[in-house]
Amino acid sequence: MPRPQRCRRIGCFPDRWRFGPLDEEPGEAVTLTLDEFETIRLMDREGLTQEQCAGRMGVARTTVTAIYESARRKLAALIVDGAALRIAGGSYALAENENENIYPKKGNNQMRIAIPYDNGEIFQHFGHTEQFKVYDVKDGQIVLTAVVDAAGHGHGALAGFLKMGGVDAVICGGIGGGARNALAEAGIRLCPGVTGSADEAAAALAAGTLQYDADAECDHHGEGHGEGGHCGHHGEGHGEGGHCGHHGEGHGESGHCGRHGEGHGEGGHCGRHGEGHGEGHCGRHGHGRGEDKDCCADEPKE
Repeated sequence: MPRPQRCRRIGCFPDRWRFGPLDEEPGEAVTLTLDEFETIRLMDREGLTQEQCAGRMGVARTTVTAIYESARRKLAALIVDGAALRIAGGSYALAENENENIYPKKGNNQMRIAIPYDNGEIFQHFGHTEQFKVYDVKDGQIVLTAVVDAAGHGHGALAGFLKMGGVDAVICGGIGGGARNALAEAGIRLCPGVTGSADEAAAALAAGTLQYDADAECDHHGEGHGEGGHCGHHGEGHGEGGHCGHHGEGHGESGHCGRHGEGHGEGGHCGRHGEGHGEGHCGRHGHGRGEDKDCCADEPKE
């Protein structure tokens, strides 16, 4: 009978979970396990020896050698063969640390909810939150609440912090793909796209009536406002259908994108390095104004 595999300790979840070539479609996907990721992090990133790495992970040095060699072969396939690589699974457990001691004791048969928290409201950027408010629920009723300081930086660190605190579900506003993967790996239920009072959202989840948007994403370094205002990437997206302001602004109904410029008004789709106003579609390096002004004067249509 084979000897049972000893669980390997890892310090944190990664912040990035998928990799691949940018210039063409990737080849067959390769899975790097979390314990393999940890050997790469400890030895190649932090510069530990195999013996030191083995001590951190709680396994024999020969085990670390085997894990590390497997990880390096997978990284070689990523670089040489153009394979896609994803991080998932493995035989591991998160290393215990002092962070779990800041949580209140969790009772038996209770669900613990955590919400990124700021002055009574749901903080809308999961990866940048400084506090979580936790709620313990039993028989559909909240029986305990506490505010805890978020320890660590990055989505992977936050997911590990929540898992070590016994969190079962997270309610949040915007959240990126890396954080989603980390929470999924941690076995934590995710309820994104929620705004307003943290207490009211927790009570709704406890009662089974919480409304949330499973596809909600994080507005990265910017603002997304209004109905359908999906993402402001280093800029602003406002109004109905104002999808994205990439280093600029997108305003009004169907004002889709202002990339390094502005897109305004009904049908004012894009101002790329310039302005697009009214029902005209595009101002590229200049101005597109009035009805059916598709492009700027003296520039070819795209």
